[in-house]
Amino acid sequence: MADFLYYYGVPIAVGAVAIVLLLGLGNMLRGGSPNTSQRLMRLRVLLQFVAIVVIMITIWAMGR
Repeated sequence: MADFLYYYGVPIAVGAVAIVLLLGLGNMLRGGSPNTSQRLMRLRVLLQFVAIVVIMITIWAMGR
């Protein structure tokens, strides 16, 4: 399980955060809707939480 999380879970979680961050930056630079920016920021914070949880579970699983 630790290998699966290490090779797939962590990169997917971090990649999802990066994609949402880039979408938010693109929306801001284009002068897009403030509502869209707010929604993307909330989604980014949620994804960052999920990524931290996945990373911590991976560290825990690798130590067992």
